[in-house]
Amino acid sequence: MRIVVLIALMLSQLIVTAQEPGKKLQETAKSMLMQGDFDNAIAILETASKQAPADISIQKDLAYACYLKRDFGKSIQVGKILAERADADEQVYQILGLCYKATASYKEGAKLYKAALKKFPNSTIIYNEFGELLAMDNAASEAIEQWEKGITADPNYSSNYYNACIYYTKTGNWIRVALYGELFVNLESFTERTTDVKKAILNAWQKLFLPAVITQQLKNNSSAFEKAVLQTMEKIVPTVTAGFQAETSTSIRSKWVLDWFKGNKGYPFGLFDQQQYFIREGLFEAYNQWLFAEPVNPDAYKVWKDTHPKEATAFEAYQKTRLFKLPPGQHYFSR
Repeated sequence: MRIVVLIALMLSQLIVTAQEPGKKLQETAKSMLMQGDFDNAIAILETASKQAPADISIQKDLAYACYLKRDFGKSIQVGKILAERADADEQVYQILGLCYKATASYKEGAKLYKAALKKFPNSTIIYNEFGELLAMDNAASEAIEQWEKGITADPNYSSNYYNACIYYTKTGNWIRVALYGELFVNLESFTERTTDVKKAILNAWQKLFLPAVITQQLKNNSSAFEKAVLQTMEKIVPTVTAGFQAETSTSIRSKWVLDWFKGNKGYPFGLFDQQQYFIREGLFEAYNQWLFAEPVNPDAYKVWKDTHPKEATAFEAYQKTRLFKLPPGQHYFSR
């Protein structure tokens, strides 16, 4: 009986192998790509694609290997064929789009992303990359429209927040820098981009605590949600004579959170819920130190952690074990 089962397993493995030609070569090529051996990887993938011409994953790897080698012409040639296939997925458009960006082929790239969005209308990744291409083509006002659409499509994809935050820093929309930036650093907490955005958030809060600035922000075409946030903040501004500083951020923002939950029940928002949770659990000071002090004064942040080991350890444990997610239906921002 065991022999019969063994033979059956061997035969099934042979069938699987026969049904997946080119796979072994594909895995070998991937290993070479990781080692930076692009020439041999491409040669092997070309052989694998001849063995399995219908296998789109092999073709995608070939297009990407050519992109990594900076053979953009060949990558575009392969990518265009793939984009015409009925089974073309988002990665096909991503790889081809990377080549159009690398060659400054902005018109071709725009056509590609528009076609991709017809096929994948809720692709937050395509929205983000389309926005990046438009920004490279000096069409920033069109780029932000794509990033905003990407945020609406998926509020938990970090890159659209990053690009939108940088854009709004340049246009002086400080409330959106503050909110989008803080959403970003909670979704993407440990990258080089995180440090840059933290600095932008601190700058935005400091701007918002200048009476003339917050008045101007309220006059702008903000959404009703943003106006409610600004109005809650406006009540606190006169009480903060020294302006917003990293050292006083916890007391100021604690007051803001408490006032928000007293008067704005109509806008449930995951970021504010998290802030309220941090206050309740005694983690808000640690969070604000990480958010505001760490990027601008690492030495002061280290001193704070050394003198508050319990709070620092608890917050680090939270970051390692909890994944921030914004619930659906909480996008209250408008263009």
